[in-house]
Amino acid sequence: MSDTDEMTINLLLVGRTQSGKSASGNSLLGSFDFDSHLSPSSVTTCCSLGCSCRISGFTRRNGHELALRVHVMDTPGYPHSSLSKEEVQQAMRAALAQHFGNEGLHLALLVLRADLPLCEEENHTIQLVQELLGPTWKNFTAILFTHADKVEEAGLNGDKYLNIASDTLLNLLSSIQQRYIFVDNQVNTIQEERKTILRKIMEFIRQNSYQVLLVK
Repeated sequence: MSDTDEMTINLLLVGRTQSGKSASGNSLLGSFDFDSHLSPSSVTTCCSLGCSCRISGFTRRNGHELALRVHVMDTPGYPHSSLSKEEVQQAMRAALAQHFGNEGLHLALLVLRADLPLCEEENHTIQLVQELLGPTWKNFTAILFTHADKVEEAGLNGDKYLNIASDTLLNLLSSIQQRYIFVDNQVNTIQEERKTILRKIMEFIRQNSYQVLLVK
């Protein structure tokens, strides 16, 4: 909380290469801070921080109206085409300490493609999140399903999609208390859709009593 009428939330994006992390970060920020394009190799090679403009009158807390600022940290995908797990993890720890070391992390968003099954590469990413955030990682993690347009093209909504999901995915969702959001990164997120996504994230943070995680 930066002052009496404004709240800042700190978010971390984690996911495999080409999962849509950077595009999701741009959707959350309402900008194009992060480089995002099709590539045969990993696009993101270092951690970077993006900060949104002030969103007035976005939420209420203790009866008071608050504006919102969103800080999003984009990270290299893992598995990565040129960086080892240790290099990715070290870069993430250093960036978290630099940018969120004092205020803490509100939520890590595990970015998964909705149009691809959960496989071994995602398991590596989940293990990375566990090691990075520590034993309470489940309280500070939500899933961001990208490529939601592919789900709609298949004639599915969120509920139908999860009804046919693998036990591995369902168990993961259960472990993080069903915190998930579907995002379509193929179109520019309009302002109202962006606010809907951010309201869901704020609800996750509220359910966790506005706690933050200090990553050491």
